[in-house]
Amino acid sequence: MAKTAIGWELWRSFLMVLRQGNLSRAARLLHLTQPTLGRHINELERSLGLSLFTRSPRGLAPTDAAFELRPHAQAMAAAAEALLRTASGSANEARGVVRITAPEIIGAEILPAILTAFRKKYPGVTVELALTNVTENLLAREADIAVRLVRPDQAALVAKKVGKVRFGCYAHRDYLKRHGTPRNFADLKSHSLIGFDKGGTAIKALRDLPDPLARDDFAFRSDSALAQIAMVRAGYGIGRGADIAARFDPELVPLLAGQYCVEVDLWVAMHEDARGSRRTRLMFDHLAASLKALDAKSRKPRRKRS
Repeated sequence: MAKTAIGWELWRSFLMVLRQGNLSRAARLLHLTQPTLGRHINELERSLGLSLFTRSPRGLAPTDAAFELRPHAQAMAAAAEALLRTASGSANEARGVVRITAPEIIGAEILPAILTAFRKKYPGVTVELALTNVTENLLAREADIAVRLVRPDQAALVAKKVGKVRFGCYAHRDYLKRHGTPRNFADLKSHSLIGFDKGGTAIKALRDLPDPLARDDFAFRSDSALAQIAMVRAGYGIGRGADIAARFDPELVPLLAGQYCVEVDLWVAMHEDARGSRRTRLMFDHLAASLKALDAKSRKPRRKRS
């Protein structure tokens, strides 16, 4: 057990080695020499009186003790990053860093234009965008603002519902010219389908379709929504897409609209303490207003291609 405080730099090195499983890769990412990083790990192990890694020719394998310490070290890392963001500008200024987390399909397809508009108004604000389909913990300050497809249920959060995201079937016009247009779910099985790989929740949902699909029915499999929509755009086959993004691409054709549509609520949330930061409050309001306007636009009838 450590008798004195352990410096953050040792924990930071521990986390990076844990993530990389290799001293040389971890050292490059931290801009340290490999011997320095090795000394950090040895010093941390001596201070704790624990063995954190098992050395082997293939790299470093974490021990059970390392896995037990990981969530606490990650909390320290999140707090350190939040501290730096808070210190990056005065609370009363539109200057400094704002970190946003969003599902990858929203972050890559929708937020770029919205964040560019914000940048034109507030050039002193630097944006960090984390694309993840895992719900990051705003209470632990892993991010300042979260765009979510589920309602935040933590009491200390300020959350605003800004619309709905509807998921439907889409295909590129070129694909439909080559293979024809399916008229019902039974027709889908004769097409090249784009779908999920190992996502348990998503695969389970397929069983509730009018004509159930199994993983083996997909000709392309990926748990990345970005990879799926990219393959749809490439004309590989028919896949699921978010209306809020796909319907504004004139080359993508919605299919089976009256037979399949999944709707989920779209939320913007931040920690209630973040309201004291002008840059965070401005970003929250901008995201909420922009996403709400885009949701309203996506509900309008789609113009036919001339």
